[in-house]
Amino acid sequence: MIQRAQYLQQLIDSMGNGLVKTITGIRRSGKSVLLRDIFGQWLKDNGVKDDHIIYLSFDDMEIEELRKPKEFLKMVRSRIVDDKTHYLLLDEVQLMDRFVEVLLSLIHQEVFDIFVTGSNSRFLSTDIITEFRGRSQEIHMQPLTFSEYLSVFDGTKDEAWRDYVEFGGLPQILSFKTRQQKITYLSNLVEMVYVKDIVERNKLKNGDGLEKLLRILASSITSPCNPARISKTFESVEKKHIPSETIARHIRYFRDSFLIAEALRYDVKGRKYIGTETKYYFTDMGLRNSILGFRQIEENHLMENILYNELRYREYNVDVGMVEIMERNDDRKQVRKRLEVDFVANQGSKRYYIQSAFRMEDEDKVIQEKKSLINVPDSFKKIIIEKDLLASYHDNDGILRIGLFDFLLNPNSLDL
Repeated sequence: MIQRAQYLQQLIDSMGNGLVKTITGIRRSGKSVLLRDIFGQWLKDNGVKDDHIIYLSFDDMEIEELRKPKEFLKMVRSRIVDDKTHYLLLDEVQLMDRFVEVLLSLIHQEVFDIFVTGSNSRFLSTDIITEFRGRSQEIHMQPLTFSEYLSVFDGTKDEAWRDYVEFGGLPQILSFKTRQQKITYLSNLVEMVYVKDIVERNKLKNGDGLEKLLRILASSITSPCNPARISKTFESVEKKHIPSETIARHIRYFRDSFLIAEALRYDVKGRKYIGTETKYYFTDMGLRNSILGFRQIEENHLMENILYNELRYREYNVDVGMVEIMERNDDRKQVRKRLEVDFVANQGSKRYYIQSAFRMEDEDKVIQEKKSLINVPDSFKKIIIEKDLLASYHDNDGILRIGLFDFLLNPNSLDL
């Protein structure tokens, strides 16, 4: 079993804080396993007696009666043994009627420490935290990182990378033996689960437009875009006019359901956000590739998306950096030019400027990748992550050059 150590630690650190601990994340990311098997076992290993752990999965038909609030509250109170903490681990809690009210009523009793997961369209969104009116702490789960994936993968590091790039990090993927089984699993999830959740939650008439928009976003990872540009794409490709406001609203649905995340463009010199365009990254590469029928497996773009997800997993806020310079054109005239830094990663007082470089095959490519970093006007650390670099080092411009695997497999890699 993959231990999901970071999320387990977040649960441990949240114990006894008087809040409902809410584990969120896209379907099949491992929320139930984290709550029931990993955290539940940790409690037992650390001296909590079985009669002080109350685990319920509300999708179990044998406890259907407990979906009624009064029956649930009656049962829970009957399980109180003494005045020591009793841990309520509630899976698929959305199946209980009025579950928010019920849980809020229980947190006033110090004897209970409450941890919950859910998988319906309400729980698979940012709204669920708001519903608890400030009395909930979110532990947000992503699919497996490459390091977690590799820890149980039966094969070499390079083989694991190729599998991860194509099929992503939903834990169930590791149980399938053939490529076709993995493709079928992911395709069914996209069609029958993720799009359906968004349609249900937002009361949409159908998912056809959503799926087309998803395909456009999936084709555009690593490229700046905005609703107006996507609207023009619909007109040219689909021969259909969809207002940019509608597209912006649907993109928000994808973000709220954790299927995609956005990186805003940040003017490094001006220290301000540029609101014209945004980059969108997919939470899982397998889902992204499935949306496109596994026809656009472009490793350089997927590598950048994976690096974005890794930085978010490490709890950095991630923007796309823009650096404006003046340089001479072919006519020797001074012109203004904008250079891009793939990631500006912030965490408290720490900041890193990071470039994703799939290959640096010649000096021209090195100059191109370094140009934006060299023109950043501050002294925060600059890093280039390269796919096939064998050994990390600092070059003559003070830029850390680090290999992809060294970065992904070392949680402290940014501070080498």
